Amino acid sequence: MMVPVQWKNVSASAHFSLCAGQATRYNHVSRETEGTMPRIVAVANQKGGVGKTTTALNVSAALALAGKRCLLVDLDPQGNATTGLGMEKKRREGAYLLLADHSKAAAAIVPSGVRNLDVVPSSPNLGEAEAQLASQPNRHLRLKLAKPQFEKAYDFVFIDCPPGTGFFPANALACAESVLIPIQCEYFAMEGLTQILSNISAMRNGSNPQLEVESILLTMYEPSAFAKEVATEVRSHFSDLVCETVIPRDITLAEAPSHGQSIIDYAPRSRGARAYLELAKEILNDHQG
Repeated sequence: MMVPVQWKNVSASAHFSLCAGQATRYNHVSRETEGTMPRIVAVANQKGGVGKTTTALNVSAALALAGKRCLLVDLDPQGNATTGLGMEKKRREGAYLLLADHSKAAAAIVPSGVRNLDVVPSSPNLGEAEAQLASQPNRHLRLKLAKPQFEKAYDFVFIDCPPGTGFFPANALACAESVLIPIQCEYFAMEGLTQILSNISAMRNGSNPQLEVESILLTMYEPSAFAKEVATEVRSHFSDLVCETVIPRDITLAEAPSHGQSIIDYAPRSRGARAYLELAKEILNDHQG
C-alpha cells in the first residue's frame, strides 16, 4: 500500500513509478475468453468516490441498448445502483438472498424496467450477510457458488462493489472473470489502484486463478494541465490496459440517479451518455474481435 505524502512538489512520473511493478504484472493479460459469453466483470476500486456505481449502472444500460443481455449485481450495502435505477431495496431479497442461499439465486433477480437489463438489487440488511456468514468456511466464495444459477442467461454481468477490501469485494473478485477499475485523475486515487491490483494478484494466486484486469477507466476527467499529466502517466505505465474512452465530469451523470434512470435514458445527448456508449462499444470490440 502506498503511503500518502504531500504531492504538491512531486511529479506525476515519480508517483506512478512507485506502482509500475504492478502494471507490468498485467501487461500480458490475454483475451482467451474473447468472443465468449457470459462475461462477468467486477467494477472495483479500494477508494470510494471514483465512479464505480456510475460506471456499473451506465455501462450495463449502454450494453443493454446494444442488444446484449445484461445483469447488474448491486453488492454494495449502500444500494446506490439499485436506487439509481428507481428500484426499491427489500429486506432479505436481492443480493442478500444471493449470498445467503445460492440455490435461490434466480429469485434474487428482478427486471429493471430497461430492456435487456436485469438487476440483483441491494437490500437494507445486506450488511447482515457478512456477520451471518462470518464463521462459514470459504465465505468469500458465496457469490461464486450462485454463479451457475444465473450466468447462462446473460451476455454480461457487472458487479458493483463497495470500496475497501472486505467481504463484498472479495466475493466479487472470487466470482468475476475480470475487473474494471475506475480511477479519478488525481494522486490519491492511485492508492486504491495499487491496492486493487494487489488484491487481484492475491486472488489469482488463490481461489480465482483466471481473474484478469478488464481495463482501467479514467473517470470524472476535466481537461486541466494536472489531469492531463496524470492521464498521460497512467497510459504510459499501464499501456493497453487503459480504456481509450475517458468519462468526463458531467453534472447530468450526478443528476440521473435522482430520477431513477441511467444517463442513457435521462440525458442521451449528454457528454456522459456519449462516453458510456463509447465505453460499451470498446468493451464489445474487445470481446468480439
